[in-house]
Amino acid sequence: MTDFQTLRAGEARIAVRKDLRVPMRDGVELAADAYHQPDQTPRPALIAMSAYGKELQALALTTPPQRRPSPMWDGCIEAGDIARVVREGYVHVIGDMRGTGDSGGEMIGNYNFGGVAQGQDLYDLVEWVAAQPWCDGNVGMIGISYFGSMQVLAAAERPPHLKAIFVSGGHFDFYETTYHGGVMWFMPRAAREGRGGDSSIAHTNVRSRMQQLHSPEVLAKLVEQRLQDPDVAAWPNLVHVLKYPKNREFWFDIIMNPFDGDWYEERNPITLASNIDIPVYLQIDQGRGWTVDGHIELFDVLGGPKKLDIGSYPPMQSRPWIEEHDTMFRWYEYWLKGVENGIMDEPAVSVFVEGTREVLTAAQWPPREIAYRPLYLRPRRKLSFEPEYMGAEYAAPDGFYQAPLTVTDKVEVLDWSSEPFEAPTEMIGSGAAHLFVEIDQPDTNFILRLWDEAPGGKRQLITTGYLKASQRELDEARSSEGDPHHPHTRAVPVEPGKIEEYVLRLYPFAATFRPGHRLVVELSNDEPLADAHNALLPPDAFHLPVGRPVTHKTYRDAAHPSRLVLPFTRASAE
Repeated sequence: MTDFQTLRAGEARIAVRKDLRVPMRDGVELAADAYHQPDQTPRPALIAMSAYGKELQALALTTPPQRRPSPMWDGCIEAGDIARVVREGYVHVIGDMRGTGDSGGEMIGNYNFGGVAQGQDLYDLVEWVAAQPWCDGNVGMIGISYFGSMQVLAAAERPPHLKAIFVSGGHFDFYETTYHGGVMWFMPRAAREGRGGDSSIAHTNVRSRMQQLHSPEVLAKLVEQRLQDPDVAAWPNLVHVLKYPKNREFWFDIIMNPFDGDWYEERNPITLASNIDIPVYLQIDQGRGWTVDGHIELFDVLGGPKKLDIGSYPPMQSRPWIEEHDTMFRWYEYWLKGVENGIMDEPAVSVFVEGTREVLTAAQWPPREIAYRPLYLRPRRKLSFEPEYMGAEYAAPDGFYQAPLTVTDKVEVLDWSSEPFEAPTEMIGSGAAHLFVEIDQPDTNFILRLWDEAPGGKRQLITTGYLKASQRELDEARSSEGDPHHPHTRAVPVEPGKIEEYVLRLYPFAATFRPGHRLVVELSNDEPLADAHNALLPPDAFHLPVGRPVTHKTYRDAAHPSRLVLPFTRASAE
């Protein structure tokens, strides 16, 4: 007698055990589905857990994968290719985190905070799956983005039967997931509210951590303080969420916490990752700077067997997610099935280099020795390896006035271009931008984008940098040339009319500029409303615009050496 039903996916037959009830140590039950081949043979299991709803993930059996900018692309279908997982000889377990979907219990706050830690639930789930007659006791995990972060939280709890994980596109430093350089990013809104085409969290019983911590009277005062930020006050969705906080509890918590600190660190998988001792494979594609940064940081923290694979642009995989499965199954074939396939004989780090499209391998990141070199902003919107020798009275600043998007749909952008490169020029690593700027308001955003421009004008984004002017303070202990870090723990208003040096962190990248190509850097305080790169991202993947009119003057003279500091590989730097 069987306790499963059989589905058909193409020519294949798949058995599914629907709505399994998995007991947690506190008595709450989580809901999960288990997909496998129709016979009763015990197999390794790959677990996918999220707050997005297991029924949404089941669309992988019926919905062809979509790529951006398809309007059918749904960023929450991230658990993997069910039919292939089953075909490869695994049980694909897809479940709902507590307080979401068909699971019981209550989820309080984002990620790993409040109520019961999500890692604790994942520990109990792993051990329950391992004990089932349809599992052979070997358990891994699967899924990108939110699912990837859940893998790290699970591994940090050290469940005995979790043998390895494969993380693609995870979000780790939770502050950096929600505020880039202190500038609010709207993608978490999409994942929580379902805007921009995403299906969002399958809310059933979730609560705001801020509402749990503060009385209604205190919270009302904190909300009014947050609304003093003109950027927030000018954006209708944020005003709505702040005025009606029970409408979108998790997004409310993010809006109410614009500074880094304990609230984010307790949600930060990197904080917990030093406890991980099982094998970890990390995969991320270029063009998603904050997650490239997070994968590298996580790789450096991990102490057990590990690999880092940085893939090619463009930045967003299909939904349902099907990419990276070939590598993932090699990983699990070795660690869960004991097949000697040579994957552990290969170098730990693999990096795709844009431009030449070659793959570099090494034991560490970056894969080649680098030397930082400055490229200076010069008059006539040029970039040069030589600094400006004239003073500000002769090298007048470049400037622009940006009106709020409440009154204009035009985003002003300054750009500076290098001369065409005469030889292939390779850069790999993080970078910095030192900008000497005068503004006439207490705050603004700096949004910097670096492009590789071909002779015919075709461009590809190489990396980005963000900084909210009031959060310009540097963490001197962590910062080094080409690798600045900001604590983002408070706001220090800018003195209008004063020239300040702002240091932006440029997210890690790997690119070779071919002969005839130029490096172009763009500076604005809002993002262009549409361009070739933004079309590859979900509609909500932009940053909170500045809500006040601001005049910017960028000085690049002998006394104010505005410059990029870039990671040239040794051969290109000589």
